[in-house]
Amino acid sequence: LTGPRQSGKTTLCRSALEDFDYVSLESLDNRQEAITDPRGFLDKFPRGAILDEIQRTPDLPSYIQEYVDQDKQGQRKFVLTGSQQLEVSHSVNQSLAGRTAVLRLLPFAYAEIFGDSDELPPVSDLLFTGFYPRIHAQQLSPVDALSAYVSTYIERDVRSLSNIRNMDAFERFLRLCAANIGQLLDYTRFANDVGVDQETIKAWLSLLKASYICFTLPPHSGNYRKRLVKSPKLYFYDVGLASYLLGIRKQEQIQAHPLRGALFENYVITDVLKTLWNRGDDRPLFFFRDSSGHEIDLLMEDGADIHLLEIKAGRTLTKEQFKGLEWYRELRPEVTRSAQLVYGGEHLETRYGCPVLHRGAIAKGVNLNVA
Repeated sequence: LTGPRQSGKTTLCRSALEDFDYVSLESLDNRQEAITDPRGFLDKFPRGAILDEIQRTPDLPSYIQEYVDQDKQGQRKFVLTGSQQLEVSHSVNQSLAGRTAVLRLLPFAYAEIFGDSDELPPVSDLLFTGFYPRIHAQQLSPVDALSAYVSTYIERDVRSLSNIRNMDAFERFLRLCAANIGQLLDYTRFANDVGVDQETIKAWLSLLKASYICFTLPPHSGNYRKRLVKSPKLYFYDVGLASYLLGIRKQEQIQAHPLRGALFENYVITDVLKTLWNRGDDRPLFFFRDSSGHEIDLLMEDGADIHLLEIKAGRTLTKEQFKGLEWYRELRPEVTRSAQLVYGGEHLETRYGCPVLHRGAIAKGVNLNVA
């Protein structure tokens, strides 16, 4: 089970698997024992255990493999959690290929906090607060909590994954990522703005992706007979963290912020991603843009079928907002199965043949069929 720090991995495992022994490998004593005497360490758990922060002991999965292979009755099961997908996936894939199921847990989805309530929270509240469970569970100030998150977790994780000498430049890069939410990745521009080379930018972005801070949305390709953009778009796994990195320190600042639309887009896309992952559905997500400027914010494949989602932060609907959806449906009517629009208003309705969803109806309204 992987995911960003403080996304609830430990809480989920301990509440869902109450009969399992729990061991945190963040503890120096546990970690030293697992490193110096891995077989003796694993012998303490004849039924298996939850091993938290497995990336702290990257060799341990190799020893777990021995026990799993010897356990013909399947009596010993290990649940491994980690906040660094690069480290976890490498050790798991090398040692436990074919013996594992890999799940990912992101911060709360909208429905996990607000359920089916008809009372919608303000858009600015969602974008400012974000969805890390601890902020909601303890009613923390998002600014204070996210400040600590950046200094304590992001910088520590980055240092453990790579020997970055210029942390000031890396912090500029991190804030630049927030300023480019929903934009095409341009490594040359990033390198010029931060003052490092392109290879460094690519390496740093890999670190953010490995730590579940950022992700990239690839462009959709296919037999379009049109020139398509080839660069991915950049998003954050938590929109509140992005707002914090943009220097937003009050909820009221969201409404007039020039990146409000990009932050809302980030929120919607990650809520779709969370809903899919929470259901065990890892289908890829895409965006579409051609050289003429036609664009779809989110495109989902369902076999040969395609589902479209356009995202608008405004509270007022206009015909102009539906042009991209109409254009794509005319371009590929044989595969387009749904075309929907999410906006910043309050109502559920149908306009121009497209269902319109508000911020609280994304998981229920978007076509997320699971086979």
